[in-house]
Amino acid sequence: MSYANRYAQAQAETASPERLMVLLFEAALKHMRTAAVALEQGRPADAHRSLSRAGEIVAQLHASLDPSRAPDLCERLGELYRFVCGRLLDATTGNDPQKAREAERVFAPIAEGFTQAVASLGGARP
Repeated sequence: MSYANRYAQAQAETASPERLMVLLFEAALKHMRTAAVALEQGRPADAHRSLSRAGEIVAQLHASLDPSRAPDLCERLGELYRFVCGRLLDATTGNDPQKAREAERVFAPIAEGFTQAVASLGGARP
């Protein structure tokens, strides 16, 4: 295991729940961006791995919503997460980098907003 992988593993194992969520958002965005570049470069197999990982993360974020605490927010986020997952699937089935970029454009503000909210609470750096 490389030093970078060991550091990432240690960071994940010792992070607060809020920081773990920030890491998930960051990872999903990274995978979306990586997939779009791979599709643009004609490397669909690499793109599909990244699209799959991004989709799994977004699906997990969707599953973690707790409507009993904030029903309206959860409903809106759920719609956005479903849209993002749909675009990731479209990118996969059509080898379409624009669909991956659409997913990223919708997901990035959510990730940034969550990161800023956690930072404002003192739970993570932006």
